[in-house]
Amino acid sequence: MVWAVVATVVVGLAMRFLTGSHLWLDEALTVNISKLPLSRIPDALRRDGSPPLYYLALHFWMTAFGSGDVAVRALSAIFAIGALPLAWLAGVRVGGRRVAAAALVLLAASPFAIRFATEARMYSLLTLLTLAGYLFLRRFLDRPSAGAGVGVAAATGLLMLTHYWSFYLLVTVGLMLVVRAYRNRDRAAVLALAAMAGGCVLFVPWLPVFTYQLAHTGTPWANLPTFAAVIETVRSWDGGGSDAGQVLNLAVLVLAFLAVFGAAVDGRRVELDLRTRPGVRQLAIASLGTLLVGLVAAVALRSAYVVRYTSVAFPLFIIVVAFGTLVFADNRVRIGVLAFCVVLGFCAGVPNTGSRRTQAGAVAHTLNRSAVPGDVVAYCPDQLGPSVSRLVSAPVTQLTFPRAAPPQFVNWVNYASINHAAATAPFAQMLDQRAAGHTVWLVWSPGYKTFGSKCSTLIDRLEVLRPQMKRVVKVSPKYEERVGLIRYATR
Repeated sequence: MVWAVVATVVVGLAMRFLTGSHLWLDEALTVNISKLPLSRIPDALRRDGSPPLYYLALHFWMTAFGSGDVAVRALSAIFAIGALPLAWLAGVRVGGRRVAAAALVLLAASPFAIRFATEARMYSLLTLLTLAGYLFLRRFLDRPSAGAGVGVAAATGLLMLTHYWSFYLLVTVGLMLVVRAYRNRDRAAVLALAAMAGGCVLFVPWLPVFTYQLAHTGTPWANLPTFAAVIETVRSWDGGGSDAGQVLNLAVLVLAFLAVFGAAVDGRRVELDLRTRPGVRQLAIASLGTLLVGLVAAVALRSAYVVRYTSVAFPLFIIVVAFGTLVFADNRVRIGVLAFCVVLGFCAGVPNTGSRRTQAGAVAHTLNRSAVPGDVVAYCPDQLGPSVSRLVSAPVTQLTFPRAAPPQFVNWVNYASINHAAATAPFAQMLDQRAAGHTVWLVWSPGYKTFGSKCSTLIDRLEVLRPQMKRVVKVSPKYEERVGLIRYATR
């Protein structure tokens, strides 16, 4: 058994560093912001809409290790690796060494965890901090101490400074502590609430930026969610839409159900109690409660509900699933079920090693090979700018629609209203004039919210001005971030 756990962890560690894709929009934009001098990062984040902790960590990481694709993603891999021993400790707390081993291998083989360990974003840090916060809180409730209280406070503040979806987890946990304090007259629960409130002090210096973001940025690129988003979240936690992921999803849901409602009778029978059983009931409520609070908030605030944001609730769900393996009293069955889930998890995670995240590489390769000084490269929408421009080495002028700004950043301030008001004709004429005697290149993609058909209209307007048009790189549906390239030769 020990060798199997070790082998699973080793494979999981390796897969946390393996991906052949270039950085996509969010990653490239994150790197560009983190590259700025420390004094300029808060102002850049005012226009971006994120809290600062991960960006500051990545800034110092890049100072030491560089800003290449592998280097910047390695920080997320380190955070993801740090979460593994915390999952083991959480499993020990919940159900002893058998649950600890199950939690460790399930997290190591999780395609969701593998994906975000290979992405230069804050999601694996969220997972790490959630597990740390759970361990500190559990210890504090069992035996209150100053050290555990400081841990609860620190985890609270750091979560808030990592991603705003942490608020939904903290609200859910806070309500659970209020109920516990009221029902049980539990002084430890009251003190835990005080520790969480104390941790919020860490967020106070960021409040001016947060209030500005709340009024001016948001998530204009997202549609309002429905309850189906919660179902899609759990499916994505278990591998997504691949064949292996679909089977894994079914197995994990069964284990989660048995964790809450089931108990072993003997080696062949499991008893169900629809009133639920103690053990991981509170973890299940915290995990799924966070999703529901996030859904309600997304609808009320007209903000995004995106699966990757739920990294703050995901590790709690993994502990619930791990506890579900205890319903199998026969050790051979329990190990067999775990092995089945691990194999499916790795199979569902294999596509992550490919290059399907963005088509930016193909577009940049063509520009580097064919563009010459004096050429103008335009981006419509501007969201394509960070991932493509990062790879462009040709000495060309690069501008984004509609603000005619450099492509390294996306300004999300009043984004929807500015895009709705933007006109394509003046922009096309400006590009034609800027590239007088040279080629205009248009990096484009359809279907981006708030742009409507404006990028397609821009294509047509440029063709009127420059009839010698050729689609050099076609938008391909096999990529997550689809990017095309059109060349408009000079007349």
